[in-house]
Amino acid sequence: MRVPVLVIMVTATLLGTGSARAQNYDPRYPVCLHVYGPVEYYECSYVSLPQCAASASGRSAQCVVNPYFADAYEEPMGRHHWHHRQAY
Repeated sequence: MRVPVLVIMVTATLLGTGSARAQNYDPRYPVCLHVYGPVEYYECSYVSLPQCAASASGRSAQCVVNPYFADAYEEPMGRHHWHHRQAY
């Protein structure tokens, strides 16, 4: 009696769970559209906030800055010039 009940419980658990999707932030675009609803997701394909806002208009969505944008934390090119004080 225990084995059929266990098999039924394991089968129901496996069939009842859906597949989980990982959040995907495209590092090529600086702005993402966060869409709310039964299925929440991020759509990172916008180059500016106004472009994203036009797409979000009338939807349950919000524009956010992409935390994984490739150029977000890039150091400026060139040499660093250090200014030292001279003691007299």
